Amino acid sequence: MENANANVTDPNMEFDASQLASVKEIFKSYNKLTELCFMDCATDFTIGDLKSEEVRCAENCTSKFLKASERMTQRFQEYQLIMNEHVITAQQNANA
Repeated sequence: MENANANVTDPNMEFDASQLASVKEIFKSYNKLTELCFMDCATDFTIGDLKSEEVRCAENCTSKFLKASERMTQRFQEYQLIMNEHVITAQQNANA
């Protein structure tokens, strides 16, 4: 039987640092979403199923979290574009 901890040589399985950081960020966001929505929405632990109010709360919580994350990402990208333009302008002014 082969060692389960053997080095993987499949290039599709290798991640560079930026990909690994991206995956970590996705998991952090998922864990935060799970924690926030669970704390806000899970109220009755006496039964095994979710109540309709809990389901509705979790759906709303998830939707709001994802919309907020999307909006923050858009704003960050807009900010990055502005900052890049400032850097380019500064470089052009320095070279002139």
